[in-house]
Amino acid sequence: MNPSNATGSGAAPGSALSARLAWIMLLTLASAFALSQAFRTAASIMGPPLARELSLSPQQLGLWAAAFHFAFGFMQLVMGVSIDLFGVRRTIVAAFPLAIAGAVISANAQGYGALLFGQMLIGTGCAPAFLVCTIFIARHFHPEKFTSMSGLIMSISSIGVLATATPMAWLIDISSWRWGFWAMAAGALIAWVCIWWLVHEPATKKPGTPQVRPDPFAALREMLLLFKLPHTAGLIMYAAVTYAGFIALRGLWLGPLLIDRHDFSLVQTGNVALVMTLASMLSPAVFGRFDPGGVRRVRWMIYLSGLSAILLATMGLMSLAWVDVGLAIGYGLLSGYGVLQYGYVHSAYPAAVRGRALSLFTMAMFLGISLMQWATGLAASLAQAAGLEPFKAVLLTMSAMLLAGALAFWKLPQKANAD
Repeated sequence: MNPSNATGSGAAPGSALSARLAWIMLLTLASAFALSQAFRTAASIMGPPLARELSLSPQQLGLWAAAFHFAFGFMQLVMGVSIDLFGVRRTIVAAFPLAIAGAVISANAQGYGALLFGQMLIGTGCAPAFLVCTIFIARHFHPEKFTSMSGLIMSISSIGVLATATPMAWLIDISSWRWGFWAMAAGALIAWVCIWWLVHEPATKKPGTPQVRPDPFAALREMLLLFKLPHTAGLIMYAAVTYAGFIALRGLWLGPLLIDRHDFSLVQTGNVALVMTLASMLSPAVFGRFDPGGVRRVRWMIYLSGLSAILLATMGLMSLAWVDVGLAIGYGLLSGYGVLQYGYVHSAYPAAVRGRALSLFTMAMFLGISLMQWATGLAASLAQAAGLEPFKAVLLTMSAMLLAGALAFWKLPQKANAD
């Protein structure tokens, strides 16, 4: 097939970009998303040595990890308006330096306050990283490819998660957690330079057409109006816990779990995280490829979320090293089912409100991660104070939140007939 044939290669028929150029720009944008993935999962490996050096409690550790996702989720609306107003390139080029600055501040942090501030900056800078990829896909690739392309980009961006496994553990083991932040800052700088150099999206408006400047408050009101649609509430409650389960395990608690519960070394923990990440890299592309659509998609979403909750509860109750390692890897294989939500959002809302629906969904997803990381940190501290094993409380809390999200999605109205 001729690579210049945009439509045949999956590019949108109306896109002004050739298929080859669209792919180059999308992969370049995905480099920022890969760094975002690294920043959000580094706490799992970085957390134990950081907590020892700064004398952090499990609750403080959970709040620190949650700060990234709170800033990330809260800024989704702002970034969505910015993309409408200034475009994909200008938004990511303007925002991503905040992530670099946050990493530098974190690397030099001498106390918990500076660490939290750095994490908030990183979350703000990374906020448009995935949004620009999904909007770019929607604009420049065929609509039928949206779910599979989103899954593919999620899989590719998992290279960032891969970097925070054995490589991050080895780097911290021979130096300190501070060098982990320095390494991510350097990677983010390289990604920013590549985006500035290679991404030049064509104008979406004809010359001379007056530009309508979006109002952030009007955009917020329009997003809230989506709750008038009966299937929005269930989706939001489901979205708030699905990806949160994977990030809370891989991005925060896997390291403390293996190190403190089973006396694994930092590098051994990194090796487990590496295998779990490799499993999770394959998963979104597979689920995106075999998305059944319609009623069957909804059933898959409910069943797979329930299965994920069972895996977490089993890890919490059994407290065996081989079970925790095996089920963590199994959870990685299962984690890609979250990509089905993107297909659901894309098909459950009319084109006129689809962008707002995607922004609301993304905001709920990342604020949900923040909530789960904070809640599990609190559960660990309360269990520790009561003389109980903290990781049992952490894993059972995660399992309960996943079950609650799946139950809400099941019982509340759905758009099950969306293809």
